[in-house]
Amino acid sequence: MSSKVEQLRAQLNERILVLDGGMGTMIQSYRLNEADFRGERFADWPCDLKGNNDLLVLSKPEVIAAIHNAYFEAGADIIETNTFNSTTIAMADYQMESLSAEINFAAAKLARACADE
Repeated sequence: MSSKVEQLRAQLNERILVLDGGMGTMIQSYRLNEADFRGERFADWPCDLKGNNDLLVLSKPEVIAAIHNAYFEAGADIIETNTFNSTTIAMADYQMESLSAEINFAAAKLARACADE
């Protein structure tokens, strides 16, 4: 068993751990527009991207990092990745099926970096 799993189990035996809250509602509070979702990389994407919250780990990672950090500051012990709809099926709504793995990897890397701060 990995040391991280052992650490988690030890913590769970000692106290209740607090998870983060809703990512979508926090993203909505930023009032991002279409250009924010696109960023430079997806400026010419052939369909609308507003609402593709998972894409923000590539186009606006600072927003997702700020949300993760806000949850830690509020007392969360554990955060989840911003990957609620990062499957190829869900990404098909935005013609981004091929980006599913990249989005998942970037989201995990970003969450890990925030947790390590």
